[in-house]
Amino acid sequence: QVQLVESGGGSVQTGGSLRLSCAVSGYTDGWMSAGWFRQVPGKEREGVAVFDTYGGVTYNSDSVKGRFTISRDNSKNTVYLQMNSLEPEDTAMYYCAAKKGEPTLEAGRFGYWGQGTQVTVSS
Repeated sequence: QVQLVESGGGSVQTGGSLRLSCAVSGYTDGWMSAGWFRQVPGKEREGVAVFDTYGGVTYNSDSVKGRFTISRDNSKNTVYLQMNSLEPEDTAMYYCAAKKGEPTLEAGRFGYWGQGTQVTVSS
């Protein structure tokens, strides 16, 4: 089974930046998609950004507003989410996820999940 471990969350003031990291283990060639999601207690998990099948990226424009960048370092088996110009509305638990097959921003279609890392943005 693929294992994902997020890190890099924390507390930051409005306008600050954070970089989230997701260490991936148990990777196989069948792993085709990976992405970041976030969730506020009592709300549905929301897709933030994902890699497509061929290395392109898809962003949830309504969520990130052009402020976030997803990337990966295959040599380290690590996926990143660079978050700039953070706002209080970005406060959430952020999760890294992976799946085999087609990419999607729909959280329910991802089969592998990390434990999450908390991001808190204060005003």
